[in-house]
Amino acid sequence: MTDPPAQSRKILPHGQLLDRITEAKAAGRTIVQCHGCFDLVHPGHIRHLQYASQLGDILLVSITGDTAVNKGDGRPLIPQELRAENLAALDCVDWVYIDARPTAVALLTEVKPDAYIKGREYEHNRDPRFAAERDVVESNGGRVVFSSGDIVFSSTALIAGMTDEIGVDDPASLRINELTARDDLRCSRLDEILDACIGRHIVVIGELIRDTYIHCDRPEIASEAAMMTLRPIQRVYYDGGAAIIAKHITAMGARATIVTAAADDPGHVTMIERLRSMDIDVLAIPMGTPLLEKQRYLVGRDKVIKIDLTQPITLDGQARDQLTKQARDVAHSADAAIICDYGGGLLTPSLVETLCQSLRPAVPVLTGDVSGHRANLTAMREMDFVCPNETELREGMRDFGESLSSIVWRLLAQQNIKSAIVTLGDEGLIAFEQTQGSRQAEAWTSRLRSDHVPAMARHVVDELGCGDSLLAVATLATAAGASLSQAAYLGSLAAASQVERRGNAVIGRSDVGQLMRRFASAHLVAAAVR
Repeated sequence: MTDPPAQSRKILPHGQLLDRITEAKAAGRTIVQCHGCFDLVHPGHIRHLQYASQLGDILLVSITGDTAVNKGDGRPLIPQELRAENLAALDCVDWVYIDARPTAVALLTEVKPDAYIKGREYEHNRDPRFAAERDVVESNGGRVVFSSGDIVFSSTALIAGMTDEIGVDDPASLRINELTARDDLRCSRLDEILDACIGRHIVVIGELIRDTYIHCDRPEIASEAAMMTLRPIQRVYYDGGAAIIAKHITAMGARATIVTAAADDPGHVTMIERLRSMDIDVLAIPMGTPLLEKQRYLVGRDKVIKIDLTQPITLDGQARDQLTKQARDVAHSADAAIICDYGGGLLTPSLVETLCQSLRPAVPVLTGDVSGHRANLTAMREMDFVCPNETELREGMRDFGESLSSIVWRLLAQQNIKSAIVTLGDEGLIAFEQTQGSRQAEAWTSRLRSDHVPAMARHVVDELGCGDSLLAVATLATAAGASLSQAAYLGSLAAASQVERRGNAVIGRSDVGQLMRRFASAHLVAAAVR
């Protein structure tokens, strides 16, 4: 039988605490006591406890039990057992005791500490509860000491600030709180999915793209005509297209293989060498078109113009057959395949259909996405899900008037696609999936299930690459056994992490997990203040 963790051994029941005190005093050791709620252990608490530990041999921290906390509805935010564990984990704390009584007076009478430490804000406090505690300590020969108070924090103020930040009454925040409260979206369940992503093998089929950010000095008006003049001062290069999807997959702990076409030009050669140095396999059939580049000119934080330096990719029949064969061969050993059509010409409608037909029997999970006006959404067939934005969906279906749900249903039904994750910009995304037996239903409202996930970013810095990170993480999660809702939620977290950064940042497991926990904590705060 294993021993309990050291921090658990610090948390003492009442009888054991009194025995320890008797033994310590008989050995001539001095006891220092701190008491409080300690709902959120913040830097002020740490300094306070470190200071207290220096004033004696043993530091006892007693906390007010849940039923006795009187700080408003929903408090304490953290249950007493977890509050005790947090304190016991600190090296400066020797013993922790949970006191069910409303004040520390009775416990102070039993402990008779040599020193009772309170924050500097209590020095001139006239609260009768603290006055009674002080009388007990001093009447038993102890002293009350006030810590430095160089930096004062308040758990109540911090929680209120968190509440203001998340906007408890905001519709999007309310919806996110509903999602985080669901059993299937608990952190522990999502962590299991993220753990199951590790070691998966995902094949990515699509163009390699270089995204270039050209930062410019402030614009001027040209002398020869009324047009803007830009003076570039810095260029920053990012891997885009299939390359960034593969990099996301690798950062999530999985393995990625890219199937693409490449020319013997410096752009392709350098990018492929960089990807292979990151343990990303690249299977590239030869072609004559140089690396696709999309340039974005920025003034300050604002993008003012985009230029696509692209030549349409053209593959002959033999090259298309070779690409299809490479994709099918590697997919037999993969957990999922992604077809991403960036409209560069590599994936023609007929090639997309051929890839879907070849890959569907070979791989457990098949997903796809499109980007740009020249992409081919309706060529994608028999997929587990597609991931267009609303504009791409409506353009692909040539329908700008019907409701989003009805258009999605027609796409899924016509292309035999199981589900769709449709992104809506500032409004987040909606995950649609066909219900069982839906093909026999008369109306799409009874054939389609939807789940809305609001946009989860606090600050929008750059929208580039959000769809790629969403697609990569949602596909990987699906391959790991996630439901559509779970995959969409995790993908939305990845997109939110992406949008808060400049350029094509690589999103990994820690980014998704950190954001997931931030929203879970916000849900606890929101529940506490209601």
